[in-house]
Amino acid sequence: MKKLELELGYEFKNKSLLKQALTHTSYAYEHNIESNEKLEFLGDSILEFVSSEYLYKNYINLKEGEMTKVRATVVCENSLYKVAKLHNFSDFLYLGKSERLNKGKERPAILADSVEAVIAAMYLDGGLEVASKFIISNLKDEIEIASKNVGLKDYKTVLQEKLQEKGEVKIEYIIIGESGPDHDKLFESEVRYNNKVLATGKGKSKKQAEMQAAQKALENL
Repeated sequence: MKKLELELGYEFKNKSLLKQALTHTSYAYEHNIESNEKLEFLGDSILEFVSSEYLYKNYINLKEGEMTKVRATVVCENSLYKVAKLHNFSDFLYLGKSERLNKGKERPAILADSVEAVIAAMYLDGGLEVASKFIISNLKDEIEIASKNVGLKDYKTVLQEKLQEKGEVKIEYIIIGESGPDHDKLFESEVRYNNKVLATGKGKSKKQAEMQAAQKALENL
């Protein structure tokens, strides 16, 4: 556990809290101990609050709805899975036999849940400041990216409206490529206007790639 504490940047006073945070229900059932489910529940709420406060204080130009969308983008399984992988949580998980056989240490849902549970354990052991420091240090880059992409939803609509001024049009978005591992894909999309390619775009999701393509098409127009 000492190695994980170094990864977290925090030394627990109550080591059992950290162990519980890493104890999956499958292991808890086999050994008749408490799992990390309740800590996960608490950690989820702490994540929501800390990320909301950070957005409120640091992104004053975002509207309420935009902040909600940024938070939803960041406080999700994929982001937390990345945090778990970064800090090698899989090396410290307590899993039951069935989960070990099914490669549970690599399952995104299990790893993401363990991050929420560890956040709660840090909060209970060291207070909100300790938990907040860990959350922000690990998610601020994701928040920054999401805050820049939050307006992308408008580009496809604007492009559609602009082209329709010319009369009846056929607009298509086609994914032309993808690269990277399953948990960190990069997609490439092109937007076509009456079968003519207007622009291409890239993004961490198909939607983001399409939005960037639409944005570039607008810039070209």
